[in-house]
Amino acid sequence: MTGPQPIFENRNDAGRQLAMELREYIGQSAVVLAIPNGGVPVALEVAAALNAEFDLVISRKIPLPLSPEAGLGAIADDGTVILNEEMVKRSGLNRQQIEYEAGKVRAEIKQRSLRYKLDRPLVRVSSKTVILVDDGLASGFTMMAAVESVRRRRPKETVVAVPVASAAAKSQLEKVADRVITCTTGFMPSFYVSDFYRHWYVLSDDEVVKTITKWRLRHLF
Repeated sequence: MTGPQPIFENRNDAGRQLAMELREYIGQSAVVLAIPNGGVPVALEVAAALNAEFDLVISRKIPLPLSPEAGLGAIADDGTVILNEEMVKRSGLNRQQIEYEAGKVRAEIKQRSLRYKLDRPLVRVSSKTVILVDDGLASGFTMMAAVESVRRRRPKETVVAVPVASAAAKSQLEKVADRVITCTTGFMPSFYVSDFYRHWYVLSDDEVVKTITKWRLRHLF
């Protein structure tokens, strides 16, 4: 059975298409927060189109041992943890084993945070509209952890914006975010974000750093 037809050329194209769905936020002093790695090029296109501030919220999946594609949940850079209780139950892991896996992800987040943020202070989001961007949502747990993390910083509104999401992930996010905006939603039983992109590859940390550094040199907020 063939998968869906790609509707985005690459992540930059996806970001431009997503920005069209977010036009009402132009001039609204919004803050665009990217989930690295894949969300960075998408979010930068959105931030440029909306003339918005840009920053990162680092949220990572807690991989299932021996099956890293599956996730036990996710952790955000402030320590917020969201567990996929169904997956936890199915995994048969006890809390100590889950904590061990979560500890490895925390260490990875800390390392990435130092590398990406270069000791810059967090952009202030209090009383502002925050638009959280990734390149797509499969299970949605990584984004859920990011939303919960950002809520603690008291934004006026929390908007999740992604080029594509599975119907299940979109439904989950609608329970925690004020709005969820997508260009398209996938209803197929086997959902892969990459199916919606003609050119898809895993972004390296080096590429992320290079892209963010270029943006910051051009936009000295």
